[in-house]
Amino acid sequence: MKKATLLLISSFLITLSASAQSAGGALEKNRTYTGAKAGKKAYHAIYQLDVNDPKRIEKAIRNINNALNDPRLAGKLTIELVAFSGGTDAFLKGGKYEQDLIALVERGVIVAQCNNTLKERKITREDLYDFIAIVPSGNGELILRQAEGWSVVKP
Repeated sequence: MKKATLLLISSFLITLSASAQSAGGALEKNRTYTGAKAGKKAYHAIYQLDVNDPKRIEKAIRNINNALNDPRLAGKLTIELVAFSGGTDAFLKGGKYEQDLIALVERGVIVAQCNNTLKERKITREDLYDFIAIVPSGNGELILRQAEGWSVVKP
């Protein structure tokens, strides 16, 4: 009985020690992880902006800039920002996002507005910043882009 108990205790201690080493190795492996590798020639993302919430609008702009600044994606990334519903307000003349949006366009981001929303809200093209592109529908744009393999991001 004593031998069996000692054997059981020894087995438990060996298992515990191996588990601690394994956990330590896993922690170190996790600590040194630097992210996915960008092995493809091109990446595409479409950001959905459908609310008039300054925090969400600013988050979308910040997220797009963060993606553009990711060194792994340098020279490989195409981004579109499509607004519809309440997100349209970010594109209205006189708003506070004009310079941020111009900066995105100058970095190659497609900044597009849903025409359905314009019709529904009786907004004219002249009400928008003149550099904004118009697409037939925001949802259609998301559907088509996703079918083309684009990542859909909703900040």
